Amino acid sequence: MSNDANSWGLTPSELRKLRSLKDPHGIQRLLDAMPYHLEDSAWSPRRVLRENTSHCYEGALFAAAALRVNGYPPLIWDLESEHDTDHVIAIYKVDEHWGAVAKSNFTGCRFREPVHRSLRELALSYFNIYHNLRGERTLRTFSRPVHMKRFDHLQWMTTDKPVWFVAEYLLTIPHTRLITPEQAKRLHRVDGRLFRAECLERAVKK
Repeated sequence: MSNDANSWGLTPSELRKLRSLKDPHGIQRLLDAMPYHLEDSAWSPRRVLRENTSHCYEGALFAAAALRVNGYPPLIWDLESEHDTDHVIAIYKVDEHWGAVAKSNFTGCRFREPVHRSLRELALSYFNIYHNLRGERTLRTFSRPVHMKRFDHLQWMTTDKPVWFVAEYLLTIPHTRLITPEQAKRLHRVDGRLFRAECLERAVKK
C-alpha cells in the first residue's frame, strides 16, 4: 500500500477531521477531551474517531494516524513496566528532538513537548510519575520506534476488526533497559501528593 492519503482508506470527512487537528498538540487536545474507557478492546483509529473514546493503546494508534495525516511519520513506541501495565505512545520529532502524544488514565503519562534529545531522555521524562496503584515506580524498558506503515496491508487505520496484531508485534521487539536491577531495588514509592495528582479524574470500573 502506498503512503498517500488516497491509499489509507479514510473517508473525506475523516481526513478533514484529522487534518483539523493540525499538529501534535492539537491531536493531544482531542485525546484529552475523549473519555477514557476501560474495555479490553483494540479499536482502529476509525473506530476511535467514531466512538469518541479510547484507552492508552487505542489512543496511541489514533495519534499515529493523525500524525500521519498531518505530515509526520506514524511512529509508536512501547514503554514496558514491572508489576504494572505497559504504555503505548505515539512519538514525533521536531528539529531532531523527540516529543510524544499519548492517552493515559494517569495525569502525567500523556503529552511531551519535542525537547528530548534521545529516546532515553524521553523515557526518563515518564519515569518519576510512572507508578502502579501501590505507589511503586514501575517503568523499566523502552522499545525502538515502530513505523506503522508495516501494518498498512492490514488496514490498521480503518479496519473494523480488533488491532491486536500491533500489540502482539510490540511484544516481540527488543527493549532497552532504563535502569539497572540494583537501581530498581533502591526505588522509593511515590508520595501521597504525587499519587493523588496522578490519579486525578482517573476512570475506574463501576
